[in-house]
Amino acid sequence: MLTYRISQTKYAHDRKGSGIDGRWNSLGQYVIYTGGSLALSCLEKLAHSVGTSLYTGDFSVIIIEIPDKVAIAEITTRQLANIADDWYKVINYPITQQLGDAWLSKMETAVLKVPSAIIELEYNYLLNPTHSDYDKIKIISVKKFAFDPRLKAQ
Repeated sequence: MLTYRISQTKYAHDRKGSGIDGRWNSLGQYVIYTGGSLALSCLEKLAHSVGTSLYTGDFSVIIIEIPDKVAIAEITTRQLANIADDWYKVINYPITQQLGDAWLSKMETAVLKVPSAIIELEYNYLLNPTHSDYDKIKIISVKKFAFDPRLKAQ
């Protein structure tokens, strides 16, 4: 399976993550966020970036291959809805961060499939850089990426 990540080019080969808190991890928890499609990764980057930085930055798309033999855990929208109907709202980051942090600490899989908060039928894939199967996950391509200026007002 292929997943996609858009990042500043200088971080394109980073396999550790920044440790910055996000929807599925709290501060100091290292995770790599990838999208199930390039289009979703683009939308995720748009949603989480300031407009002008998208056009002044030097971006690349990283295509990552997750071998079929690598186990993938999943958090479903049904599970999330049982906890909070509006799990996708920023105010509920503590809920999703707790779930992501628990996945990281259990060390059961190198990959966690989570629903996109932007597009209900799409999925993101989180990668745990400290899991023993992580070395099986490979970057297969890094290519320059430019955001079309029509996507977000400058």
